[in-house]
Amino acid sequence: MKNVLIIEDDKEISDLLGIHLKDIQCIVNQEYNGIKGLNAAKTVSYDLIILDIMLPGMDGFDVCRELRKAEIKTPVLMLTSKSDEVDKVIGLELGADDYLTKPFGIREFIARVKAIFRRVESFKPDTANEKDLQFRDLVIESSAHRVLINNKRIDLTPKEFDLLYLMASNPGHVYSREDLLNIIWGYEHMGYEHTVNSHINRLRKKIETDASNPRFILTSWGSGYMFNDQII
Repeated sequence: MKNVLIIEDDKEISDLLGIHLKDIQCIVNQEYNGIKGLNAAKTVSYDLIILDIMLPGMDGFDVCRELRKAEIKTPVLMLTSKSDEVDKVIGLELGADDYLTKPFGIREFIARVKAIFRRVESFKPDTANEKDLQFRDLVIESSAHRVLINNKRIDLTPKEFDLLYLMASNPGHVYSREDLLNIIWGYEHMGYEHTVNSHINRLRKKIETDASNPRFILTSWGSGYMFNDQII
């Protein structure tokens, strides 16, 4: 059974989602305030967090930001009554895993939930094949999800780490923006390529000495990005 936290201030919506989550064998906890929801997420280990954006106490963006700062990697499905593209991008860049705009159908909601569960299962590490990576002064510790440069820890968000580890595991392989969306975010459709660009830009600022002249993450113009296969 999956353990799911719903942080949604509309009790009717929260109860409805809870009923259908229980139908697919989920244990459901409900919070109606952003601060209380954040505390619940920090206290109990969940398999999924359903997070509304417009919340009393603390909005969903701040809740998601604080979760990722605390290195809580629980998947987050964000809900909002807004349809603004900017909100979607902000949510994804803060580390949300998926996004639904109200009103939405229950079938679509359950399909998104099941898709997140499948992605989590497919990305569970194979400890037999898990390995740390080192490229000169850059060390990527897979099991600890930690990155060091010159023995100094670099704070990365979960998505930034996933992007770096994926590309560093396959130096020289060019990943298109669509490839990275599908692998890291699980998106099967176009439209969020700028989210990939934003993550790459922030990642470069954190790990490169000169982000405008990167050593590690290179741009393959017209194609996408790759990890420098000339660095050993």
